[in-house]
Amino acid sequence: MLNLSGKNALVTGIANNRSIAWGIAQQLHQAGATLGITYLPDERGRSEAKVQKLVEPLSPSLFLPCNVQNSAQVGDLFQTIQDQWGKLDILIHCLAFANKEDLSGDFSKVSQENFNLALDVSAYSLVQLSAAAKPLMGEGSSIVTLSYLGGERVVPNYNVMGIAKAALEMNVRYLAAELGPLQIRVNGISAGPIRTLASSAVGKILDMIHHVETVAPLRRTVTQTEVGNTAAFLCSDLASGITGQIIYVDSGYSIMGM
Repeated sequence: MLNLSGKNALVTGIANNRSIAWGIAQQLHQAGATLGITYLPDERGRSEAKVQKLVEPLSPSLFLPCNVQNSAQVGDLFQTIQDQWGKLDILIHCLAFANKEDLSGDFSKVSQENFNLALDVSAYSLVQLSAAAKPLMGEGSSIVTLSYLGGERVVPNYNVMGIAKAALEMNVRYLAAELGPLQIRVNGISAGPIRTLASSAVGKILDMIHHVETVAPLRRTVTQTEVGNTAAFLCSDLASGITGQIIYVDSGYSIMGM
């Protein structure tokens, strides 16, 4: 049976109850993991209050800010983990961002500044967090990130985020090669389109979802819970021989030729 009791798990990227990260956090909690939750701070503290209220039923033992563009804040996060937990067994990376204007229209119109922003937050942050987590992780630890088919194939309006996801997936492979000798596993989940706050920024996202529901072998898209179940599996000893992989949780859509 899947059992994460005794494991400390840091989950990043929860924004609201439709976040995929929220689905993952729920399944890790159900499997017995001790949770640490991060939130993206804002000047008025709205995000902190919203996320804190949402995750209260999961009884996280750590609840801390994490803006990956603030290296000092990232350092403070992992120092707190070291001081209060002493070790980290699971790192869940659910961070991605691109300006809305770069998720529609001509890809070639993206500015260098916005291109770098998307790559920094959506791809480099995995490297950044993994480097900080590495000293705290031991044999059997696991890092899991979230990708999407747009990092492998051209998806209308995904644009610069597709480039970021392609980079993210190569990060998974290089990090898996580096951390493998330490028996730390690194994998990604390529989830089908889900109605989330983040996905709403992608032009015609509802059309994409309806297309998947028509074409995918299961004739539906997936849920946050299904992605969460896969993440929990990848973080467990049941997946001890899996690393460097991108696991598709998309009702089979990625196998189709249309």
